[in-house]
Amino acid sequence: MTECLDFYIDGAWVAPSQKNPLPVLNPATEEPIGNISLGTKKDVDAAVAAARRAFPSFSETSREERLALLGKIGEVYQKHYEEMVETISREMGAPVWLSKAAQAATGLGHLMAAVEVLKNYKFERELGTTLMRKEPIGVCGLITPWNWPVNQIACKVFPGIAAGCTMVLKPSEVSPLSGALFAQILHEAGVPKGVFNLVNGDGPTVGEAIAAHPDVDMVSFTGSTRAGVAVAIAAAPTVKRVTQELGGKSANIILDDADLDATVTAGVRNVFTNSGQSCNAPTRMLVQRKSHDRAVEVAATVANSMRVGDPFADGTMLGPVVSKAQFDKIQRLIEAGIQEGAQLAAGGPGLPEGLTRGYYVKPTIFGGVRNDMTIAREEIFGPVLSILPYESEDEAVQIANDTVYGLSGYVTSGDLERARSVAKRLRAGNVHVNGGNLDFNASFGGYKQSGNGREWGEPGF
Repeated sequence: MTECLDFYIDGAWVAPSQKNPLPVLNPATEEPIGNISLGTKKDVDAAVAAARRAFPSFSETSREERLALLGKIGEVYQKHYEEMVETISREMGAPVWLSKAAQAATGLGHLMAAVEVLKNYKFERELGTTLMRKEPIGVCGLITPWNWPVNQIACKVFPGIAAGCTMVLKPSEVSPLSGALFAQILHEAGVPKGVFNLVNGDGPTVGEAIAAHPDVDMVSFTGSTRAGVAVAIAAAPTVKRVTQELGGKSANIILDDADLDATVTAGVRNVFTNSGQSCNAPTRMLVQRKSHDRAVEVAATVANSMRVGDPFADGTMLGPVVSKAQFDKIQRLIEAGIQEGAQLAAGGPGLPEGLTRGYYVKPTIFGGVRNDMTIAREEIFGPVLSILPYESEDEAVQIANDTVYGLSGYVTSGDLERARSVAKRLRAGNVHVNGGNLDFNASFGGYKQSGNGREWGEPGF
């Protein structure tokens, strides 16, 4: 059991203002693996006060001092890397290979990106007769989710330190142990007291207290669209800056000149990575009607080959989803797909064969999906793919854009320029062209109900 009952405030681990323990469950076993405390507004007040005290001096540190600090954090992070890998897999169920290759690795990726931006960033430039100076915005409230816990923490904290801000972090109470380890890494690296603070808790209490706090200058939130609206409402009376990275229902347009089998295979694997718990997952696959049946066949074959099980077992491709609440939501949406007439080609409701405990979901493929079906409209956040047929390129673009979300998009074609021309028509914050991967140096964020603002790289800085 990992006991993380204290909060990290003003450079030290301190007891919460009142006792309110919460068990942290391993989604693979449904058994507790640790305990945290749920904080209160009083705890947030203490953390914000520490960040406010630290801001005047830290905001005036030099570029060289911040680069040295980030370098030291990187060294300490490397020392704790394997511990971070294991912690993430235990608390949210990612297969250990994924935690090692991606989940924990994103922490270093965002750190290196922040270092490279800071090395060459122009804090001052002349515009006409005016000296334009970029300044740290102040105390930042950071609220992060459970699905890529370190990724979401790192892409906020490291640019914040690089810019000279101070901060209060509320990691998800569902996967908080990696956040506690992250705080310990920063402590060991010698981050000045008050620069980074951590308070655990739930959204309606600690999250709202951070968003509404008059001494927080900016709040950066990643999570569901519903919770993002609540954060914006709480922040509005104090007119602070709000950035949000919210939900998604990304379309994956496979054009008629693409290698269908290879592109469908890659698309299915992309959706199922992290058990479908990625806001930018390409969960709506759009294929020409004449290729629909073949696409469904290929997708079902890939889904049926996916090994679901213990995150620490060799050969596991999909671990569990993070919680019973998430499992139940996914089951309801799978049932809705069946009831609304979609073609169930693989998977379906219930636990995978041979598994009797843990929040495991069958890799599920639906064909013949219409864009007005529930499974095409709502963010499922599980290993469920909807395949939608289209007649023309124009109809594919229309279907792709017919969503309240606009986080990511995907386009594949045998002709790069054709793929780019379609990508330009998608109302999405980033579009993956011909299998293009995410880039820590490029911006990340969406249109419409997928949020406001951009993170990662110089835009996030």
